[in-house]
Amino acid sequence: MMVRTARLLCIAFMLPTLLSTVSDARAATKDPKVQRAVSQGLDWLAHQQSRVGHWTAQDERYPTAMTALSGVAMLAEGSTTTQGKYAPNIRAAVDYLVSRSRTNGLIGDPGGDDRYTYGHGFSMLFLSQVLGEEEDAERREKLVDVLSRAVIFTGEAQTQAGGWGYVSAKDGHDFDEGSTTITQVQGLRGCRNAGIVVPAEIIDKAVKYIRDCTGPDGGVYYSTKSRGSGRPAITAAAVACLFNAGDYDSEYVPKLLAYCRKNLADINSQSSGHWHYTHFYYSQVLYRQGGKEWEEYRNRLHAKILAEANPDGSWTQGSIGPVYLTAINLTILQLDNGTLPIYQR
Repeated sequence: MMVRTARLLCIAFMLPTLLSTVSDARAATKDPKVQRAVSQGLDWLAHQQSRVGHWTAQDERYPTAMTALSGVAMLAEGSTTTQGKYAPNIRAAVDYLVSRSRTNGLIGDPGGDDRYTYGHGFSMLFLSQVLGEEEDAERREKLVDVLSRAVIFTGEAQTQAGGWGYVSAKDGHDFDEGSTTITQVQGLRGCRNAGIVVPAEIIDKAVKYIRDCTGPDGGVYYSTKSRGSGRPAITAAAVACLFNAGDYDSEYVPKLLAYCRKNLADINSQSSGHWHYTHFYYSQVLYRQGGKEWEEYRNRLHAKILAEANPDGSWTQGSIGPVYLTAINLTILQLDNGTLPIYQR
């Protein structure tokens, strides 16, 4: 009886805070400017999808990565393969990526993509988020098969140091670097959350790799093979990756966060390079933490993103192309929806 009373009191004290958090999230997602930008952006993205279900970057490059990122942006709206405005687009994207699954487990085209691990990692992330909502037994079985083989490929593509490069360890002579490593870990975590078997040693080696890439100031290097100064973009991505991997070390992670806060405090600064990539991951980190820091950062971030939007709903800054920028900006703007398990608190 005393235990039950204590639990009820605890809930009573926590309820105002929980309701406040929910209210803040709903207020953000109901901001008419954000809603309008998201609606226009998703419609623009839907119209860019090819008849075979894929999207591409500049010069029709990286179809696997662009399809997965675009699919994630549409899932963030709340649509699934069977329900919602963008269900047909998501279903076509799934079918395209499944069709790109190779016998060795790679999702992509090693012959036409010199950075195929990005597409492979993002595809694992996207398809794993789809799996939990897939109602058709045959399609679920196919997704489980594709993702199970994809995990095996990722394990075999890992370098001796524990990271990943733009291509597999074999194809890239054991070269690795931070950004592709983060992509693989998030994809693996998404698979594990969806019920796909992921050997713990693969993620453990990757977490060690990230730690080995970290300097005394908390900045994460480009690679263990090319130390120098830490990179804010990779550091922000590393924190998101560590959260996904379940690493909440009370000393190590706060050091990386302190580095990010120091180097990313100015939302308009472009000095670190790869601004959109940086804040794609840093927004995931602060959203997961919640509270006042997230709310203040979110408001400034949203204002900048909205100011850069084109009248047709797209974003065109940078060299990778409008599909890439539009997809990741839309994902950032929809984090408060809480629809994607991989990004949930």
